[in-house]
Amino acid sequence: MEGTSVQRLLVLGSLLCCTTNQARLTVSPSFSQVFKGDFVSLSCEEDDSSAGWTLRRNTTTGQRTQCGAGWGKAAGSSCNISYIFPSDSGVYWCESREGATSNSINLTVSGGPVILQSPVLPVMEGDDVTLLCKTETTPSILSATFYKDGSLIRNESTGHMTIHHVTRSDEGLYKCFIIGHGESPSSWITVTEKPTTTAPPTSTSPPPTTTEATPPPPPCSVNLVHKVAYHLVVFCPYFISTLLMVSLCRHRPTGNDFSVSMVMTQLSQVGQRLDDDCDDVNVFTTEHHF
Repeated sequence: MEGTSVQRLLVLGSLLCCTTNQARLTVSPSFSQVFKGDFVSLSCEEDDSSAGWTLRRNTTTGQRTQCGAGWGKAAGSSCNISYIFPSDSGVYWCESREGATSNSINLTVSGGPVILQSPVLPVMEGDDVTLLCKTETTPSILSATFYKDGSLIRNESTGHMTIHHVTRSDEGLYKCFIIGHGESPSSWITVTEKPTTTAPPTSTSPPPTTTEATPPPPPCSVNLVHKVAYHLVVFCPYFISTLLMVSLCRHRPTGNDFSVSMVMTQLSQVGQRLDDDCDDVNVFTTEHHF
């Protein structure tokens, strides 16, 4: 019961620690629980090495103590603990000279025979998470019972339990139990929301403009036919009257040359107008056809 209360205080401390994106704390082995006497290495993955990142921790024996000051051995931006004790259980984080902090890690050192190997870092929604119930003295896999927030989940003969496609509802305090060996400490598993990926904007190109083929202008012969028909309709009375005049003049004794020449001149003018109309059509179609 006392161990559970300490564990909850450590979890609360990890949630209160502020974070920054300038450094990221990792631990090897990457589990939230280790056995007493294990070797543990913690590293500050720095974006800015000039910030002077150091490793600090909060435990039951001290607050904001720095690596090398009574615990661990500093090696650049890393801190190695060659033989870890249960008193080293606590919250670890990286801190710069300016006071900026990284993510925090809650590390539990068990002096008992059973630990629950669970992810030390938050897991993302949709991922699979495997929990392994492990004993210190028995290398073989033993049947284990798993609990979440004090409630029984299930028993696994393989000693490990996989949670497929985790959601926020899977977040909580987990532990395991092996008959004949004992119970592990509890570890909090944090589930983070999966980031929404924004699809890159697709280039919208305007739809291709379909250029309809412009029909070629009607040939001059077609227009000529229309013009001839037009002139025949318009000038038909004129032609009839002219023919009548020619017919009357041919019976006159004098003035035939003048009448015939006048008629021929008029016919020539009509033919010239037809030719001019055809030329106008050609000019118009040439200027407007691309």
